[in-house]
Order: sequence, then structure tokens, then C-alpha cells
Amino acid sequence: MPAPDEDRFYRRSLPHWRRIDAVYFVTWRVSASRRFLSPEQRACVSSAIRHFDGQRYDLLAYVVMDDHVHVVVGPRLIALERIVHSWKSFTTRIIGGGRVWQPEYQDRIIRDDVALMRTVRYVLRNPRRRWPGARSYPFVWAAVDPDES
Repeated sequence: MPAPDEDRFYRRSLPHWRRIDAVYFVTWRVSASRRFLSPEQRACVSSAIRHFDGQRYDLLAYVVMDDHVHVVVGPRLIALERIVHSWKSFTTRIIGGGRVWQPEYQDRIIRDDVALMRTVRYVLRNPRRRWPGARSYPFVWAAVDPDES
């Protein structure tokens, strides 16, 4: 396997670009057979995502919705695909009951600070778009306030 800081491209079902010191916007979906995550399951996924923040990666934002997850993350010395695999496999073992996630995920390199703030804003507003009347949502977090920059 190439070094995690090497620029490279690979393809599974979807194309994946890797760049040195990149920040990524990553999305994966719940398996069609499962359909939705309960609040307890969303809490499990949130905890898993935050667990190695500051060690294996720098977490900038995330939201765990009932049927998908968005994460804005900057890997440190571990390849992004290993990080995503660890989140998905760990949470699958904890949640149990068969397949939890679709096998593939989407990722996009965030190219500059403007795109970063736009992406973090999108992540933070995701629950309000789904549930307009909701006052708060416990499974969303960001290291920065995109409206303050």
C-alpha cells in the first residue's frame, strides 16, 4: 500500500483521490436493508468518529443522520480509507444485526478555506434541512463556526 501522504488515485465502485495534507469531506450511507439508525446507534457512531480526533486525524465537523453520515476530516499518518474502514467496521460490530453500512463511501478533497467553511456549514445545517422544526440535534459537531469566519 502506498504511503498515506503520497498523491494517488484509486477506484473501487467510486473514484478516490488522495493528496498530501488534504482535508476531506466524506459521506457514507446506511445499508438499504437497515434503512435507519436509532438515536442510540447515532450516538455510537458519533462517539466512534470523535474517538481518535487529535491522534489519527483532525476532526473538523461531522453529522450522523438517521440514514447517512458526513465527516470533514484531515488524516494525520493514517490513510483516509483506513480511517473510514475503522469507523464503519467498529460501529457495525457495536450496532450488530447484520449489514449496517453500504460498502462504498464518497470523499472529496476540500481545496481551500472558502470551500472548507461552505462544507462545514452544509454539515451543520443538514439536520435542520431534514427536520425543519427541530430546535437542536445532538449528533452534529464542528471545531469551527463557519459563520464567524
